[in-house]
Amino acid sequence: MKTHNSFDERYVFEGKTKTWSLVFILIGVISVILGFVLNAERTFSNLLLMGYYFTCVCTAGAVFCAIQYVAQAGWSASMIRVPQAFVKVLPVAAVILLAVIGAGIFTTHTVDGVTQPYLYAQWATKGMTDPKSPLYDALITGKSGYLNLPFFFIRLVAFLGLYSLLGWLLVKYSVNEDEIGGMINYKKSFNIGCVLLLVFGITDPVFSFDTIMSLEARWYSTMFGWYNLAALWVSGLAAITLVLVYLKEKGYFSWLNENHMHNMGLYMFAFSVFWTYVWFFQFLLYYYANMPEETIYFYKRWEPEFKPWFWLNIVINFALPFLLLMARDYKRILKRVKWVAIIILVGHWLDYYMMIMPETVGAKGRGFNFYEVGIAIGFFGLFTFLMLSALSRFKSLVPKNHPFLQESLHHQL
Repeated sequence: MKTHNSFDERYVFEGKTKTWSLVFILIGVISVILGFVLNAERTFSNLLLMGYYFTCVCTAGAVFCAIQYVAQAGWSASMIRVPQAFVKVLPVAAVILLAVIGAGIFTTHTVDGVTQPYLYAQWATKGMTDPKSPLYDALITGKSGYLNLPFFFIRLVAFLGLYSLLGWLLVKYSVNEDEIGGMINYKKSFNIGCVLLLVFGITDPVFSFDTIMSLEARWYSTMFGWYNLAALWVSGLAAITLVLVYLKEKGYFSWLNENHMHNMGLYMFAFSVFWTYVWFFQFLLYYYANMPEETIYFYKRWEPEFKPWFWLNIVINFALPFLLLMARDYKRILKRVKWVAIIILVGHWLDYYMMIMPETVGAKGRGFNFYEVGIAIGFFGLFTFLMLSALSRFKSLVPKNHPFLQESLHHQL
């Protein structure tokens, strides 16, 4: 950017970043192919993990935009293009997640003489709701009004479709605002932001119930939805922060200063603590009640195969962000904020790993090899390629007619 108030800067997606993102995608594709050849069960589990993570991060971009409009926040106006780029990728992430879930349910294998799907076997296995079947399960039958394939997919498509549509409208109105000016598109963004937050607040816990909690259909937790919401939000904040730092290091967003980074660091700090609050009280309530039908969730994760990752999860996602961002000055150091963002993103990959693997593959799923690493690298490359491609299509990195733009350009704390 030539001058502080030049509004013509565009992001150009080229060079090593583009090349490496394509290389990472290739690594991911090879890992998936080899995974299906060697261990389809574990491959499906990792695809679900990364598909869900991918979708959650993109959804967090839409929620971030909505919050800024509804709160009429000024400080974030000049950086809103980054979460808007996340929103543009959300429909692709949603399709990938739905494809993984569909393939995991309709592709079967045999375990101990029982033919069952690779994903959601606890409730999607044929015969579980048939009283004449040897697989009949009264508990699952009692939940079959909710956990049945048509309703399950209708919910997923509806939730992801609404997030994508409402997020797309936010981006559309922002782009229109650049073209014609005035307040009409900002007012539309405010209204759509209100609708998005209402829809998201009601449906996101249900989305996590369906996608993750129903893997263990005999167990339930009323806190699980809020636990996943906290993970979605803090990992999305970390991803937005990391992209902003990367772009700033590349010479873009020169108007962003330590005050903007302070805000993002404060967000990551605060919601890492909130995630820990929900994690701890879900654990504490089960420990205190000592009810077998509820404590089974933690019992599986307390087995020797997963116990080290159980404790590492809380260290990475709480202790490190808390200590590294506690002081005010820590949040104003660009490199520190960048590394904390990376730690949080890795930490919540482990968090999702601990939600999924103990149920889908059990004790044999402990540890990390090319399934986990290769597929994670592939999704990272795919997200980077799609998100930066979307960012490059904006005519300007600055929403030049945003009513609070000048407040953002001169943001001070």
